Amino acid sequence: MNDRVLVLNCGSSSVKYRLYGDQTVRDKGKIERVGEPGGGPADHETAVRDVLSGLNLDGLTAVGHRVVHGGRRFAEPVLIDDAVLAAIRDLVPLAPLHNPANLAGIEVARESLPGVPQVAVFDTAFHHTLPEAAATYAIDRDIAERYGVRRYGFHGTSHAYVSRRTAELLERPYAELNTITLHLGNGASACAVAGGRSVATSMGMSPLQGLVMGTRSGDLDPTVIFHLRREGGLSVDDIDDLLNHRSGLLGLTGVNDMREVLERRAGGDPAATLAFEVYCRRITGYVGAYYALLGRVDAVTFTAGVGERAAPVRAAALAGLDRLGIAVDPARNDGGGDRVISPDGAEVTVCVISTDEEREIAQETRAVVGRRR
Repeated sequence: MNDRVLVLNCGSSSVKYRLYGDQTVRDKGKIERVGEPGGGPADHETAVRDVLSGLNLDGLTAVGHRVVHGGRRFAEPVLIDDAVLAAIRDLVPLAPLHNPANLAGIEVARESLPGVPQVAVFDTAFHHTLPEAAATYAIDRDIAERYGVRRYGFHGTSHAYVSRRTAELLERPYAELNTITLHLGNGASACAVAGGRSVATSMGMSPLQGLVMGTRSGDLDPTVIFHLRREGGLSVDDIDDLLNHRSGLLGLTGVNDMREVLERRAGGDPAATLAFEVYCRRITGYVGAYYALLGRVDAVTFTAGVGERAAPVRAAALAGLDRLGIAVDPARNDGGGDRVISPDGAEVTVCVISTDEEREIAQETRAVVGRRR
């Protein structure tokens, strides 16, 4: 059977796509600077139409769409119909930068490919297994319920793929493995996975909470927001922009790329050195906390751009955790590809695995369409 699945991943200013024939990537690409000055497509609708017009889509089985926020309604991937589309639109206030882009991709694909099943795969779905104690913020219950205030978690597609791939690498049953996955890219999050179920994750109601990121602050005392409003006169939109787009590595060093931070640190730049330490210290704290929550940890796995390529980050983030059975072998840490980087005989196996969100979306899409047949 020639199973052809197109995956569309519409980001806030980009469109990534992959066309699979069975398990093989037949075509792929990325359009950047969507809606930005300087020559990019004017909007996501135009970008997606350009993608579709340039592909051979004969015999297409289905289209899988990454959707960032599924709220409490969507606990698994779903076949898209008008009701699902309306529900995703209702969730725009919880993901104002991403859900509109996701919607644009869906609408163009449905219009251009009538009769081809379209599937929504939600970043938040993997985290629907969070215990209520992990998902609940300690504020007034009625207000929280009214406005949807709770921990949703993100990067779920990546955490699902990487935790399952960790089990394959270690040749262990997925249902028996406890793993801490660290998705470290421009956006960054940690997840505690117990037997294939997310039981804790660092991102919260939005992707702002948790680890230090390229441009996001991560965890912050809420009083900082009040202080900046009252004493600094910043508007709510100004503070939103500050914490999401002008903080993290960018706020501390002026650059949001960890490669440049590492170069500056190696040259003795004190700002880069401090940013590196803040970044890694936050990761260490989450690993320790998730170890305590899981009770037993079989593996810690790094993934995404920084997690896969920045050996100094991996070493520093896990330094001092030897008493928990967590250690990094320097020689293995400097290697490449999916691999184990902990010493032989370590109580906790430390891994590096390349994430593949598009492949995960394709697999989920096939499963949904297969159930429909």
